[in-house]
This record gives sequence, structure tokens and C-alpha cells, in this order.
Amino acid sequence: MTGPLVVLGDTLLDRDVEGVVNRLCPDSPVPVLDEIGHVDRPGGAGLAALFAAAQGAQVQLVTALADDAPAARLSSLLTAAGVQVHALGLPGATPEKIRLRARGRVLLRHDRGGPAAVPGEPGEAVLELIASASAILVSDYGRGVAAQPALRAALAATAAPVVWDPHPRGPAAVDGVHLATPNEPELRDLTEARSLRPRLAAAARSAQELRQRWRAGAVAVTLGGDGALLCHAGSTPLVVPAPLSADGDTCGAGDRFGVAAALALGQGALVSEAVERAVEEASQYVAAGGVAVALPPPAPPVVQPYEGRGAAIGVSAAAEVVARVRGAGGTVVATGGCFDLLHAGHLGTLEAARRLGDCLVVCLNSDSSVAALKGPQRPVVNQADRARMLAALGCVDAVVVFDEATPHAVLTWLRPDVWVKGGDYATGGGHDSLPEAELLKRWGGQTVVVPYLAGRSTTDMIAAARHGRRLSTEVPG
Repeated sequence: MTGPLVVLGDTLLDRDVEGVVNRLCPDSPVPVLDEIGHVDRPGGAGLAALFAAAQGAQVQLVTALADDAPAARLSSLLTAAGVQVHALGLPGATPEKIRLRARGRVLLRHDRGGPAAVPGEPGEAVLELIASASAILVSDYGRGVAAQPALRAALAATAAPVVWDPHPRGPAAVDGVHLATPNEPELRDLTEARSLRPRLAAAARSAQELRQRWRAGAVAVTLGGDGALLCHAGSTPLVVPAPLSADGDTCGAGDRFGVAAALALGQGALVSEAVERAVEEASQYVAAGGVAVALPPPAPPVVQPYEGRGAAIGVSAAAEVVARVRGAGGTVVATGGCFDLLHAGHLGTLEAARRLGDCLVVCLNSDSSVAALKGPQRPVVNQADRARMLAALGCVDAVVVFDEATPHAVLTWLRPDVWVKGGDYATGGGHDSLPEAELLKRWGGQTVVVPYLAGRSTTDMIAAARHGRRLSTEVPG
């Protein structure tokens, strides 16, 4: 594979809530679940991207995220796993699936996010990515990404092999996909098949119908524990049996199948070889215990330190500010840093940044992030106080604390129109020398620098205080 694997589709936030049931609700005969813990993970196309990244592939995820807290959590989880996220704007809310579980059994699934919606237009960087991919997996969950017209045009034009994992509520595959991978229930819905028996004959008829309608190279119908049925241009289908029989949680098995097939095609395998590899990997995945074993538990989300007066602090509050500004057609500006010992240099940067748009979001390194960057003696001021100090400034509209070494995860869901840094970056090769510049290109954002106020530095302030001297702030003439 010379180019990346591109996973394109709808990403959801999956949350498994584990608990115990010891009583019934007093006002209705339903069980009461006492929560003992929960695990968040990306679902949909995001889960497929995680599977590919776990196998060492270079993965680029093209998806849609709204301006909300679930999007922020998804961005953090995906970025931490090495997935590069290209997020299109999503009207409404980021979809969530919450499973309430007790003793390994699902009691109830609660879906949030409202109706499906077609996301915003992709930038040139996304279209170029699709054109340069070694293979593409369309992981459609019927939420609108696969229906985006510009994305569909790019998929139809690419020379890369395309694997299309369909959804009954989603659109038809674009003409010429190499492989479509519906499961049996999806195939019946897509073809409105009435005959279910004999099983293989019914599946073969429906698969050929779908292949011809979509002008696909082949259709592989996944049959659960029985493997897959591959229908191509020939009259005789290929049955690929599962190498082992396993009972277990099948959540994510279809995604694992699609990833394996796409990676194999990107490496030059025949379609039949790709399906054989996909059946083997999906079977082993279920036998090993499914998603709970395949992916390690993610780190818990960073708890935002303070919800107080002044500017909005925290992911949810910042998302509201951004959504309000975008809804009015305004410009979202963001900047970031440690902001330890807030000084006049910081203030100059923040005031200049705010004048570039209609709101300013400050991405603030958490205490652990600052310590990793600056050493164990930093920060001098804890993240709660740093956030409150920033929020009190009239030029700041929102503050978001992030725990990673860089603000990339925050920026992926925030998608600011302008990213501002203060300092003398112009001498280092222009604005593209900013480490966030390439990231901003994904959604058409712009990186800029504002003039640096010489003589102001937190590090110098701390050093001066330790040596009992006053920090000079005179600007050389």
C-alpha cells in the first residue's frame, strides 16, 4: 500500500454502561440499573478506522461531527489511537448509541442524535485524499455522509478499490465499487427479497440483483458464523466458510470484515482472496471476545474544571458558543497554550486573535499536559485557576481544557476558521511552519500569527522570581 486507507462514513459515539439490577422501579414494573462503570468508544466508521489503525495501517477517517461534547470525545478517542480525522460539519447533534448492560446482557439501547442529515461540503484536502488513497472503505450507517454529493463524485472518480459496507437507510453505492458487503438482513432490505429459502440460493439471487443494480464488481454477503457468499460476474457464487465456529458479541464484526477486505485489496489481492481474509479475521475477532477484547479500554474523558461566570468553560459550553456563531454565519477563531502565569504577552495575543472573528475559543493544556511539555515543576497555576483567569477576560468567549500533548483532537471537532499563534513564526518558514497548519487545511481553515510582545515569557518570569530579580520588559530600540 503506497497511500493511506481511507475510511469514509458516519461515526457514532458508542457507550456501554455496565451495572447491576437488584430491584424494580417503584412507579413502574421495570428494572433499575445501578451503574458501576462505562466505556466509550467510536462506533460506525470510527470503529472501522480503529480496527485498521490497530493493525498498523495508515488510516484517514472522513466523517461528520457536530459542534457538541460527543464530537469532542470522539475526536479525542480517534486521535489518541492514531487515526487522522477529517471532519465535515454536521447539522444537529453527533449521534450516540448507549447500551445499558447487566451481567453481559443488553437490557436497553438508547439512541441519541436525531434524524440523519447530509453534512457540509468537503474541502480540497479531503477530495485529494480520496483521489490518492490505496483503498477506500465506505462504512455507511445511514446518517448522511455516504450521501454527500461531492464525496460521492470523488468516490466515483477514484482509481482506488472501493469496498462499500451498506445500510438499508443509506444511499446506493456509487457505480463501479469493487466490492459491496451487506449482511443477510441488509441484503433482504436492499432488494426487498421475499424468498428466504433455500438460504444460499436466495442470497445468491439477491446478491446478483444488487450487483447488477449498483454496477458493482462483486457482492459478498456475510452469513454470520457460516462465513460469506461471494457473487461476481460469473454464474457460480463462491462460498467462503468460516474457519471456526464461535458464539459471542458480534458487534463490530461487519466493520472488521470490511477493513480486512479493503486492506487486502489495497495490497493487490484478488477479490476472492480479500473475502477469504475478511472471513478469517472476522471469525477470529468474534471468537476472541469481540470489541471488548480487540480494543483496550480508552482513557476516561478529561473532566472540565469549572463552570462559572464570564466566558464558557468546558466542552459542552464551548460547543454552544461555536454553534451559535456558526448558525449566524460568523467566524470561529481559536488559539491555544499553557497560559501559566497569565501576562501581558498572553493578553496581547488573545486580544489580537479575538479581533479576527466573532468568537475566540482558548484551547488550554491541562495540568498533566503542561507537566509533560514543560517538566514536573510546571504548571505553577493549576488548570482550574488558569481556566477561570482566561474566562474572566473580555476577549475570550470559551475555554476548553485538553489532556493531550497537542490540541489536534480539540481542533478536529472544533474546526475553527482561524487558528492563531503568537510569536515570531514568520522567520521560521512562513505560516505553514505552524504544526497545526496541515490540520487546518482539512476543513479549509487558516493559520495565522500575531505580533509577539517581546520580553514577556512565563519561563523567564519564573526564573526571575527564583533568583529574586525583576523581569525586564523593555523593548530594545
